[in-house]
Amino acid sequence: IEPSGGVDRATLAFLCEAYCEDAAPDEKGVMQPRTVMKLHPRLAPVKVAVFPLVKKDGMPEIAEAIYRDAKRAHLAAFYDEKGAVGRRYRRQDEAGTPFCVTVDGQTLVDGTVTVRDRDSLKQERIDKGNVVAYVQDRIRG
Repeated sequence: IEPSGGVDRATLAFLCEAYCEDAAPDEKGVMQPRTVMKLHPRLAPVKVAVFPLVKKDGMPEIAEAIYRDAKRAHLAAFYDEKGAVGRRYRRQDEAGTPFCVTVDGQTLVDGTVTVRDRDSLKQERIDKGNVVAYVQDRIRG
């Protein structure tokens, strides 16, 4: 398909370049194929997804607060609490979301959350109050 010049052509080029299939470990550590839209964070339609690990113990309330902070900072954010966290990661990989934030049991102890990078699959713990600044810094550069 080769549309004439314009936004459609650029969008198609970005989507074709970003589409990727690779393998990543599932919840049990078994390598599974995954589809990923490796859009540059500036081009990604959703910049950050926020998940509570479980729907109890105050985790949803903390996750919703982080989600609201991201929205107030004009970051395109997505909140999800349905299904296993691994499946939630996969859905966001397919959508091209570069960062996923998970509120878990450790958050209740020390106030840190897990931030997962879509492309490297690396996870790091940061203070829950620093999520917006963390994402904004990585989107810029």
